[in-house]
Formats: sequence, structure tokens, C-alpha cells
Amino acid sequence: MIGLQRQITKHILMIRPYRFDLNEETMGSNAFQQQNREETSDKIQQKALKEFDNFVSKLKKAGIHVIVVEDHPKPFTPDAIFPNNWISFHDDGQVIVYPMEAPSRRAERRMDIVVDLKTKHGFTVDNVVDIATDNEASALFLEGTGSLVLDHLSKKAYACLSTRTNSKVLAQWSELTGYQPISFTALDQHKQPIYHTNVLMCIGVDFAIICLEAINNAVEREMVVRELALSGREIITLSFEQMNAFAGNMLQLETSKGKRILVLSKASYDVLRPEQLAILQKYNDRLLPISIPTIEKYGGGSVRCMMAEVFLRKG
Repeated sequence: MIGLQRQITKHILMIRPYRFDLNEETMGSNAFQQQNREETSDKIQQKALKEFDNFVSKLKKAGIHVIVVEDHPKPFTPDAIFPNNWISFHDDGQVIVYPMEAPSRRAERRMDIVVDLKTKHGFTVDNVVDIATDNEASALFLEGTGSLVLDHLSKKAYACLSTRTNSKVLAQWSELTGYQPISFTALDQHKQPIYHTNVLMCIGVDFAIICLEAINNAVEREMVVRELALSGREIITLSFEQMNAFAGNMLQLETSKGKRILVLSKASYDVLRPEQLAILQKYNDRLLPISIPTIEKYGGGSVRCMMAEVFLRKG
């Protein structure tokens, strides 16, 4: 059972890609992902690496503590750049490892990273809970904070159900953590299931961003709005167009000086309306747009997916 946790952290984990590429195993369930290569694999990796290094540099200059881990050459893990899908780190020293749909993505899990967080970086790790092995054997999945958008202050977990977000595993996770599950279905404008919750919504300390158009069921939509409103947050509503530009895939972080920064992609920043930006600027000391067009195009994920929050305590 996880105790009350901070909503935002100063520490994040990022995986520097060795061979980022279009993952054909994930295309069927990720409508945000390019369906064919328009460049060579080498060119895609070259561009992605440049985008990644620029991203890390901007985060560090902004005062965020970034722990960068190099991806391994083997096995081939084209989506290793998205670590938040296989692991989460909590205030009470608990680490949770998650079941993932694509077999190639399961190879991303590396316990040496957990060891290094403890021995090299001074974080407290008391317990590692594996909910991956048994659930993957039963073809049941819950892909970390891709599947889960967490309101740590209210201990609620928002989850849009899909092949990657299973209700049984969600219930197991909720029993383990003590978070109240708030599940719903979400479809894009073509009536395709949205693969991860964190592409349609984001929760900060004082605000929530969500594409309500994607929640077709009126009862479920009203439930989600009610729960967000009960948390006291100001709600910013996205259009399908904005969601498709990854405007829901943001992450609020805290700098070493205690300032609040909202990290979002340049593509999402460019589609937000002035009144939406004004609300975000009201609750953040700075908005930090990052340009990652290659990663978004071939990975089908954006900036939030690239950052695994480390809530573990030091010492």
C-alpha cells in the first residue's frame, strides 16, 4: 500500500536509445504511430538521438535532475526510449514492474537500472513488485504510467481501457497501491481505441488536461469530469486535433529550486490556443516545449512517455 505521494518530482529517468526505430509489433494498437518507414533505420536513429540529447540538455538547463541510462545494443529494443511503460518508482521505496503487450518491449526491463538507482544515485529501494510475469503469461497488460495517469494527491488512477490496459490488472494494481481506479473507454475520431491514457490526459498539481471528446460514453465522461473537479483542479479541454498532436502527453516537474515546469512537445505547444496556454502559464513558472518530431512520428509517443518519474526518497 503506497502512502500519500507528491504529485510532481525533481528526478526523472530517461533511456538514451541505441537503435530507436519503427516497431512493427506495436502498430496495430497505436494509431499515433507512423505505419511505414519513410527513412532508413539508421537515419531514424540518428535523428532520434539528436532529439533525445537536445531534450536532456534542455531539462538539465532548466534545473531538472535527469538520470540518463544508455540502452543496450542487444536485444533489439526499438521503444526503449519510453521507460515509463515498464516501471514506476514510489515515495515509500516501492518499485513496480509492469506487463507489456509487445514481446519486443518486454526486453526493455532491466533490473540493473533499479540497482544503480540505489547504489550509484542514493535512492531508497525497499521492494520490487513484479506484476508483469504472471499477467503476460495470461496476455493481460498494464503499461505503467502510459496506461495510468495518476492523481497522487487524491490517490486516484485514471485509465482508459484498451488491449494495453486491462481492467483485471488495473484492479490488481489498485489493491497493491491503494489508489482508486477510475476506468473508462476512449476512442479517437476514427473510433479506434486510444492505446494509452497519457496521450489523452495529464494531471498537474493544480490543473488537468483532457480530451473529453474521446470519451464517447456520457456517463463515463461525466464521471471523469466529476472526479477531476472534486480534486480542485482547473480542467483544460483538448480537441481531437490537439490530442493527435500530443497535447495530452505532458508532464509537470519541479526544478532544484522548487519551480514548477511543464514539459510538452513543440508540436503540442503549437496547437494550443492562447487561452489554454494562459491557464498553463498561471500554474507553472515555465512552459518548456521540446521538438521531437522523429520520436513522435515513429514511436507514437511524446515527451511524457520518455520520462519515468523517480519518486523514491534519497538516503
